[in-house]
Amino acid sequence: MDEWSKRQRPPGTHVISPATALPPRVGVPPLPTWLVPRPRLTDRLSRGVLGPLTVVVGPVGAGKSALVVEWAHTRDAPGPVAWVTCDGAGELPDVFWARVRAALREAGVDLPLLSGVPRPRTAASAACAASPPSLASAPASASAPASAAEWPLLVAALAAGLAAREDPVVLVLDDFQPETGSPVAEGMVCLLRHAAPVLRVVVVSRRDPPLHLHRHRLAGELAEVRTADLAFDDRETAALLAQHGVEVPRQVVSTLRKRADGWAAGLRLAAMSMEEHPQPEQFVGQFAGDDEAVVSYLVEEVLDGQSPAMRRLLLTTSVLEHLNAELATELAGKEAGAQFAALVRQNSFLQYAGNGWYRCHRMFADVLRVRLRHEAPGLLPGLHGRAAAWLGEHGLLAEAVRHAITAGDWCYASRLVVHQLAIGQVLALTDAHLPGELVGLTPADVRGLPPHSPDPETALVAAAAALRRGEEPVCAAALELADRLVGELPREEADRIARCRLSHAVVRMARDRCRDPQAARAAAADTGRLFAQMPRALLADRPELRALALSIRGRAELREGGLKAAEASLTAGLKAAGAAANGMLRRDCLTELALLEVLRGRFRAADELAGQAQRPPLPACTPGDPSGAALHVVRAWVGTARLEPSQARCELARAQAALRTAPDPFVAGIGSLVARLVGAVESGTPPAEVVPDAADWLTESLRRPVREACAASLGAIRAHALRLPRADGRAAVTTGRQDDDRPPVDPLSAREQDVLRRLAQMMTTEEIAEELYLSVNTVKTHLKSVYRKLAVTRRSAAVRRARELELL
Repeated sequence: MDEWSKRQRPPGTHVISPATALPPRVGVPPLPTWLVPRPRLTDRLSRGVLGPLTVVVGPVGAGKSALVVEWAHTRDAPGPVAWVTCDGAGELPDVFWARVRAALREAGVDLPLLSGVPRPRTAASAACAASPPSLASAPASASAPASAAEWPLLVAALAAGLAAREDPVVLVLDDFQPETGSPVAEGMVCLLRHAAPVLRVVVVSRRDPPLHLHRHRLAGELAEVRTADLAFDDRETAALLAQHGVEVPRQVVSTLRKRADGWAAGLRLAAMSMEEHPQPEQFVGQFAGDDEAVVSYLVEEVLDGQSPAMRRLLLTTSVLEHLNAELATELAGKEAGAQFAALVRQNSFLQYAGNGWYRCHRMFADVLRVRLRHEAPGLLPGLHGRAAAWLGEHGLLAEAVRHAITAGDWCYASRLVVHQLAIGQVLALTDAHLPGELVGLTPADVRGLPPHSPDPETALVAAAAALRRGEEPVCAAALELADRLVGELPREEADRIARCRLSHAVVRMARDRCRDPQAARAAAADTGRLFAQMPRALLADRPELRALALSIRGRAELREGGLKAAEASLTAGLKAAGAAANGMLRRDCLTELALLEVLRGRFRAADELAGQAQRPPLPACTPGDPSGAALHVVRAWVGTARLEPSQARCELARAQAALRTAPDPFVAGIGSLVARLVGAVESGTPPAEVVPDAADWLTESLRRPVREACAASLGAIRAHALRLPRADGRAAVTTGRQDDDRPPVDPLSAREQDVLRRLAQMMTTEEIAEELYLSVNTVKTHLKSVYRKLAVTRRSAAVRRARELELL
């Protein structure tokens, strides 16, 4: 019995019989000296007791009772506080109701009806006495002299007496854990119903009390403080450590709090160990659920009291980060899995994560894993293997791969990756991540895995992992091995072959993107053909694959002179890269689009795209990245068009430096054109020819747009020359109109501007309609008006024209 319960029976406490005294389990416990003040939670309790029911539910050692004790001593209650320390799940109705009466008496609640057990005389008391048939039929305790039929009448008397009061009464039930349908539970349901609104009940328990919480929640009559609320924050953790004379930096405090998941008992045990530890910061780095004090505490308080089936369920499911009923049954077996509903009800270490999934408290899960390794180490590989199979079948790829690797089944892990087309995650093409152990897989590991002739999937994952580590020779060896193994697969496995071929092409694209554009284009073409054989829904979940292929294809189309095709590919690639959260591919697409616009002579649009490509959070170009030289050439040409030759020269110098590490004949050729234009700006005399006829880097289809872009630059240079001061000191006059700078014939309305801005974000008509709360037809009408006013016929042209006119 704890110190809070060792209290003398106060005068006037009800006596069960002349021979049996009431156990001393009533009255508000004293305020502990070690208590950490938690005003954020006591405030919630103060608000909660304004209603009929407040529950404080959390695992053992979460600080539930300490919190309510702090509230009772430091806050103003709406009325007297009666405290009952219960007997948990073994609650006997005669002892419980006698304690409730005694607690009310000690709190000063004067209820004349409690001097005896009267017959119900009011409608409320009569209904209360008649409502719970389980009470009337409950067997009397062997030690209780009173009959079981007496207790429904006592509940009725309590309800009637409380209902007759004018002032509220707060009843705290500490460790209240009766079974559903038990006499104690049914009696409290009745008392809550008929003693309202005077009675305010605060329940402290390790599990949800059987008091119809859903009904109270729907009625707005329930206040709840649960495990997540009880978790200590950094300030409270620091205060707890200070009580033990432990001072560590704020970052160490936060690390300790995260390792303990905010669990009060774990933090207290850690603080006690840190008192004598010579290096407390080092202790925090090693503190986990395998700490001897933590293991002993939780095994004694929680695990040892479980039935064999419940114990098996807890231990076998401890290998999981998240679990649900079906997965728990798969690991623990049907008999133990049948206990899952009871586990959810009874174990407050299990926290709901949504959609039927639960997460076990970190430190309790660590303790369970320690016990599992100690009691049944041979079960671990099989448990992880079954978890991997179930998770893989249900599309939970990252978790399935982690369990397969833990089970030592690299072949199955690799098959999952390739079958789900997740090779891009191994290559870090998306923000979704697979377990880091995959990155360490090498062809040597593949050949050493059983069987001696490994799966092609394992070789493909090894190739992607090697490329991510920057080991291109190792990647090439693994790709060669994978190609041979795919060729040995039976033709009946056509879908498997297609997925392996697609993954092979993706690795080649990623490898050759910078070093060999022609090989990368060939791999992108293979990828495009194989996309047609894949499920659309699966491809929709892998935007990184489309982004990589489209960026490579658009780059090649631009250099081949297909400006419209390149624009379509790069725009689609930019959208896919955004969906994949791949900053590198977004930067590449923006750079190529800027290069495309500068070749069309649209310098303002090119400058904006180049600025976006260099703006955080997009990554900066690395020395071997082909985007760097293209960006500098674009900025150089834009500087030339603005008649800023010094800035253009600086950009050209940077472009030449970038081309030395990442050669690109096309970008180098454009750089040579820009150098001639810069010379013309500096001399004030445009050359007769800027684009040489023998330029082998320039395709025939590109000659016309490039000449027109150069002509636009030369026109600006001539206009600048005409504006130079004459001998008499006055500026020369030019009569040429700048058509590109004219405003639209009609101004855009506010709604048309809204549509135009979303058009620039590459939103579809349906997406614009949904965001602006318009019909699709209304959006189409606004688009037609925008096209007419801007004198264009296409979306991309409208966006370019709007940027040139500085409408965006």
